[in-house]
Amino acid sequence: MPKPPNPPMAFLPALIFSSRWLQLPLYLGLIVAQGVYVVQFARELWHLLTQALVGGGLQVDGTAHSPEVAIMLSVLGLIDVVMISNLLIMVIVGGYETFVSRLNLETHPDQPEWLSHVNAAVLKVKLATAIIGISSIHLLKTFIEADTKTTQEMLWQTLIHLTFVVSAVAIAWIDRIMAPAPITRDASV
Repeated sequence: MPKPPNPPMAFLPALIFSSRWLQLPLYLGLIVAQGVYVVQFARELWHLLTQALVGGGLQVDGTAHSPEVAIMLSVLGLIDVVMISNLLIMVIVGGYETFVSRLNLETHPDQPEWLSHVNAAVLKVKLATAIIGISSIHLLKTFIEADTKTTQEMLWQTLIHLTFVVSAVAIAWIDRIMAPAPITRDASV
C-alpha cells in the first residue's frame, strides 16, 4: 500500500526544516578534507618507503632517529592519518544521515554496521572515542620521543589526553542515564 502524501507545512516550519540543507556544503568540504588526508597518507607512506630503503639514520619531523624508532614513528603517523580519516567518515556519513537526510543504504552490502543505529547520542560517543584514539597515538609518539620533549610538554599532553578520556566517559554516562529504561515483561502476568 503506498504511503499517503505528507500534508503541506506552513511557510515558517518548512523554512526551518529546509535549513538543514545548509549543512550540505559543510559535509562536502569534509569530503575534500578527506581527499587531503589521502594525499597526506601517500606522502608519509612514500617518505617511509624511501627512508627505509635508503637505511641509515632516518628523519621524522626533522629529527634523526634509529631506524627502528623512525619506522615506528612513521607508522604511528600513518595510523594517525587513518584514524582522523575514520573520524571524518563518521562525521560525514553519520552527521548527514542524522541531521540532513537519509542515505537509504539499508540494502547496500557495504553499509557500515554502526550506521543502522546512528543517532546524535551514538555519534557523540563514537566521535569522543575516536578522539581518544587519535590523542593516544599522539601521546605515544610523545613518549617515544621523550628525549626531545620537556617534562612540561609531556605533562600537558598527558593532561589533555586524560581530559579527553574523562569527557568521553562523561558523555557516555550522561547518554546512558538519559536513555529511556528498557521495557520488561513481568513474569507473573
